Amino acid sequence: MEVTKDWNGIDQVVLRNPQGASVRVSLYGGQVTSWRSDRGEELLFTSSKAIFKPPKAMRGGIAICFPQFGNCGSLEQHGFARNKTWAIDENPPPSSPEDSHDKSFVDLLLKPSEEDLKCWPHSFEFRLRVALAADGKLKLISRVRNIDGKPFSFSFAYHTYLFVSDISEVRIEGLEILDYLDNTRQRERFTEQGDAITFESEVDRVYLHSPNAVAVLDHERKRTFVIRKEGLPDVVVWNPWEKKAKAMIDFGDEEYKQMLCVDAAVIEKPVTLKPGEEWTGSVELRLVPSTFCCEGIEDLSDFL
Repeated sequence: MEVTKDWNGIDQVVLRNPQGASVRVSLYGGQVTSWRSDRGEELLFTSSKAIFKPPKAMRGGIAICFPQFGNCGSLEQHGFARNKTWAIDENPPPSSPEDSHDKSFVDLLLKPSEEDLKCWPHSFEFRLRVALAADGKLKLISRVRNIDGKPFSFSFAYHTYLFVSDISEVRIEGLEILDYLDNTRQRERFTEQGDAITFESEVDRVYLHSPNAVAVLDHERKRTFVIRKEGLPDVVVWNPWEKKAKAMIDFGDEEYKQMLCVDAAVIEKPVTLKPGEEWTGSVELRLVPSTFCCEGIEDLSDFL
């Protein structure tokens, strides 16, 4: 683990494994800003117009959305965790052998400021571990503890921007026949009818009660992102397409073609914690070679 500063002078942590893969984590937002393979290939999308300094959250990487996902009430969109400075956790929870073996990792900590308590009056401790395995696998583990005197509820997402070759050549498997909320149609509920999700227009959906493993197949690069999650029942799938891309100041007009957000989340039924209770939610990202027909992974149950 190496602590450096980015080009804005913000502290960041760099993780590397012996094979050459790397991860960068900014202390601003606790956000993963880069995940590179052992060949140096960037696997996460970041907009060329992204704003890399407070108070704006960076458009790309993996952002921590807490205590809400979306835009409702008095809180800013996707909550405040992605716009706060996190600390390196000096007293992290004990690691299991599985969590620490052959991994480079960092533990971060977020506690509410007085400003946070004014808009969301609940005391909490949010611990985040970001780990890079020897095989290049990236894992994020979030632990939220209620240290308040009363219960509170929250929604959450790992807002994950994957870098893809061409969105029209990408498909998602693992979400078939699931119900989803369509944010382009006032959150109306539908059932997925296709044998895979493909893209030819804007998509903004929350898939409900999803399996623990989802695959994102990139035909042109002949590779598959396998996303494995725990404690996170929902999956957000988002691509803004052309019209919305042009309306965002921190997003290039044509960049929607090279990105796809697939977020492990808990949205439909928020988490409720009583005083002293703790919630854990994790996501694991792995890159595997594949063919367009998903023959390279054959059965997603292999990754459960």
